[in-house]
Amino acid sequence: MKSDPIVTAVEEHYAAVARGEASCCSAPVEDLAHAIGYTEEDLALAGDANLGLGCGNPLALTQIKPGMTVLDLGSGAGFDAFLAWNRVGETGRVIGVDMTDEMLALARLNAEKRGATNVEFRKGLIEELPVESDSVDYVISNCVINLSTDKPSVFREIARVLKPGGRFAVSDIVLLKALPEELAKSISAYVGCISGASLLNEYLSMAIAAGLRDLSIPVIARGADLMKVLSPADMASGGASCCGSTVSVTSLKNPDDMVKRAAEALASVKVHGRK
Repeated sequence: MKSDPIVTAVEEHYAAVARGEASCCSAPVEDLAHAIGYTEEDLALAGDANLGLGCGNPLALTQIKPGMTVLDLGSGAGFDAFLAWNRVGETGRVIGVDMTDEMLALARLNAEKRGATNVEFRKGLIEELPVESDSVDYVISNCVINLSTDKPSVFREIARVLKPGGRFAVSDIVLLKALPEELAKSISAYVGCISGASLLNEYLSMAIAAGLRDLSIPVIARGADLMKVLSPADMASGGASCCGSTVSVTSLKNPDDMVKRAAEALASVKVHGRK
């Protein structure tokens, strides 16, 4: 799987973000975090673990309690993992999984600075989680599953690692209708969480097929609103930004129309469910 050009492109992009060689978005990361559902308290707790890479707050509306084991898929620098750590307390545990060495190094440094001894970051693919079966109370993820080229495997892995009755809560990008063909074929758009997104009904169907149930969508945000928040300057100049990656469409035919049609097709959703 690591030889897949899309997987390689995703890994290289987020490694560059971790090294500070690529910007995550045109807006300040604090403004972005506020816009997608994080509070001032969340930002204070997360500190420099916030790289502005998400599309929503997966912990909002969750029932994470002290003593739980929480797994964060695509944990990056640890933003959501540390927010979960604050909720599970000293008796709980948080595991982050990421495939990018640079992100893992940054997350582990952030954990050390916080004295978060019950937060662990493991290297691995979300399609093949390095986590024991039936060992997790809550799975969270922020704008990562849409980047996978094998989403059914991701949902099967979520179901495998969850304890019976365990829950998941993810924020993600989905499609309400098909993308324009030119944009759908773009690897740069895939890295930016756009062309890799699945139609909403397909996304839910994959979760159900994996054995997950009681699915709900407590929040859905229109793509047009999300794209304006993430990168208003780029929107004006023929680009679109999502999940920390600016996608240039100026080389495409009718870029203004392309951006409009992409925005109409996209939505940011929270999806909850349980095993």
